[in-house]
Amino acid sequence: MTSPIIHHISVINRDRYITFDFYHKLLGLEFLLKTVNQDEIEMLHLFFGDKTGRPGTEFSVFEMQNAPEKQFGTNSLERTVFAVPSEASLQFWLARFEAHEVFNCEIESYQGRKYLHFEDRDGIQLALTPLRIGEASEHAPHQSADIPLEHAILGIDSFQCRVRYADASARNFMKMHGLQKIETYEHNHHQVTVLGGKDALFGQQLHLIEDRIRDIEKQGIGSVHHIALNAKDRSYLYEVEKMILDTNFVYSGIKQRDFFESLYYREPNNLLIELATEQTNFVKPAMATADYDAIPLFLPDFLEGRRSYIENQIKR
Repeated sequence: MTSPIIHHISVINRDRYITFDFYHKLLGLEFLLKTVNQDEIEMLHLFFGDKTGRPGTEFSVFEMQNAPEKQFGTNSLERTVFAVPSEASLQFWLARFEAHEVFNCEIESYQGRKYLHFEDRDGIQLALTPLRIGEASEHAPHQSADIPLEHAILGIDSFQCRVRYADASARNFMKMHGLQKIETYEHNHHQVTVLGGKDALFGQQLHLIEDRIRDIEKQGIGSVHHIALNAKDRSYLYEVEKMILDTNFVYSGIKQRDFFESLYYREPNNLLIELATEQTNFVKPAMATADYDAIPLFLPDFLEGRRSYIENQIKR
């Protein structure tokens, strides 16, 4: 059975309703959970993915209503690329984006693949590309009335980082996470290093764009907060923890996240990396998702005693 390289992606948006409409209603991702950031419980945290909510399909959003806009730059987690079933799917999504006035760059080709780059309402950088390996029928995308199953988003294909020193990040990802260098190529006058792994779900990859020209990104609305890489089991999480301690990276310690365990650290270009266990006990709660306000707030057991306070804090 294949395992993902990328467990999930977490981004920063300003408004819960716009986020819900964009990712669930327009992109057709399954709405998995309305909860809060367990480290900052006054912050809303929304989860999207496929019907199962499995690692490799999860995309989450922190609502930060008063945060500044991001300032684009290097040393940034830059773009999430989703897999769709085919090149014909790109034509479907291009027409859908045009109809809904979604900023996009139309369908482009590079390195022998087709991409449709676009942005959400807050400037989060996204893209679609045809499935690299396997068959779409092997996956479990959300089904909606206006998005045919043959064009539905399947999960996370790849992720792009922009860094000052690509070799430093590549060495870290290869040593700590067992990734392999697949190729390097030049795009828009920048060298790109591509990392992957054997039998990765969706053929997932990390692309490291080396950019020593731009200033460092200032994170805000429209930024990726962190990328979570996959730990196949708890023992692997502990192995990486030991390597982090031996390397003396800044890190969080292991955290219990109710559905999985994880840790956070800063890699050599200061990107925030989470490592999260693949084995989860997540079961999507039954809910009708047409009305955001009718969806109940999920809280882990250790926060249930503070429900009244939390619900009051996250009210509009």
